[in-house]
Amino acid sequence: MSESQNANNKPIKPIQIRPIDHGDKAWVASLVNEMWGSIKIVVRGSIYHVDELPGFIAIYDDEPVGLVTYFLEDGDCEIISLDSTIEGIGMGSTLIETLKKFAIEEGCKRLRLITTNDNTKALKFWQKRGFRLAAIYPNAIEKSRELKPEIPLTGNDDIPIRDEIELEMRLE
Repeated sequence: MSESQNANNKPIKPIQIRPIDHGDKAWVASLVNEMWGSIKIVVRGSIYHVDELPGFIAIYDDEPVGLVTYFLEDGDCEIISLDSTIEGIGMGSTLIETLKKFAIEEGCKRLRLITTNDNTKALKFWQKRGFRLAAIYPNAIEKSRELKPEIPLTGNDDIPIRDEIELEMRLE
């Protein structure tokens, strides 16, 4: 893969993507704990221990710098987490495309995820990559806080965190 350039005409090194393996568990746990405040992520009333999920790691300049984890169920591939330590080089998009190809190979009919109502940056990010709003679950975070009390009351831009928003991409 050749190097491309970013908006400032500086060379961007290629991003390598590979599946998570057992040796990555400590790095995954450290990254997710740093980004999410815990290795536990609560989605629609279910607790996921992200360091135990399958996923893909982005390698940049010989270092792991990005992660997507997922859960397969009933013909759906649900994205549980997407994290990047470097923004603006296409790492998130590359991880999503890798997972999308994998999900199609696995026979999944849709790729989906949940975010919260305060996460306007994520809503913009996902929609720009072809995801559509599928459902809103009002006050779902109340139940999530019972399972993960460390979920704050307010989030981005001091918006109260109350609702879960489901986004999806059809793969058919």
